[in-house]
Amino acid sequence: MTVDAESAGQRLDNFLIRQLKGVPKTHVYRIIRSGEVRLNKGRAQADTRVAAGDLLRLPPLRTSERAAERREAPAPPRQFPVLFEDEHLVAIDKPAGVAVHGGSGVSFGVIEQMRRARPEAKFLELVHRLDRETSGILLLAKKRSALTRLQDQFRDRETGKTYLALVKGAWPANKKVIDQPLHKYLQADGERRVKVVAQDDPDGMRSVTLVKVAQHIAGPGGVKKSPGEGGFSLLEVTIKTGRTHQIRVHLASQGHPIAGDDKYGDFELNKALQKQGLKRMFLHAWRLQFQHPATGEKIELLTALPPDLKKFSEHAVPAPSPI
Repeated sequence: MTVDAESAGQRLDNFLIRQLKGVPKTHVYRIIRSGEVRLNKGRAQADTRVAAGDLLRLPPLRTSERAAERREAPAPPRQFPVLFEDEHLVAIDKPAGVAVHGGSGVSFGVIEQMRRARPEAKFLELVHRLDRETSGILLLAKKRSALTRLQDQFRDRETGKTYLALVKGAWPANKKVIDQPLHKYLQADGERRVKVVAQDDPDGMRSVTLVKVAQHIAGPGGVKKSPGEGGFSLLEVTIKTGRTHQIRVHLASQGHPIAGDDKYGDFELNKALQKQGLKRMFLHAWRLQFQHPATGEKIELLTALPPDLKKFSEHAVPAPSPI
């Protein structure tokens, strides 16, 4: 299979899902992870960008799996709160608990639901991604030209992506930069995880996170703290690189995991916080700054904390100034 010019710039997983209609998304991700998909004779990751003329080699695909996909119910149409929209792009406020796309055990996500809700749209693609449990600003391109220009900005670190995160303990005010390589790996059960590695680790990807303390707080009533633990900190976190689980792993590596994080967090603390009303990870994509892909105009988008996080933060302390 050869990648055509129209498909250049797409992620490998998205390209294959579009090309292999009738093959379950879970199977597409499985053959990528196992190395059965070869891009120009080499292994590739799901997030690898394909280029015009790239050669793809695929394993045999079973007809029974295609039939199973046809029997699956299509994604239900769904619109999401729109923060900005024109003929080139649309920015939505993604709720927590919704994946941005189908795959890896998820039948559908934001992109599939929006395509169903907008059948007239000739082109609609994700510009970037958010974790399933992360809420906040998500960009989608409505033109191929907008997609490539926006993705160039993200790749070249020309955008400003700032999150609000509630973390365990008192974050030190002088700790403003985390510059630690990250490495993705699979656990024995096949679940994807990320860890901090040494600066000279050949598998490490440079990852830079900027941290600003919005407020130190005592924490909600009923959550017991050890002496010197320092309660909680509400942080404004800006990522200069877009690695998988970057914020979650970087903050946890400093001894300040995100409240409610079920992968890298303090599990005993999470149980106590659930009783106080925090049912999910306290991470919200709050602000996004970028240049418009057609006009070059500087755009800044903001979205307030969703009701569940806002209620929890107000229960703990007065809301910080940026919210």
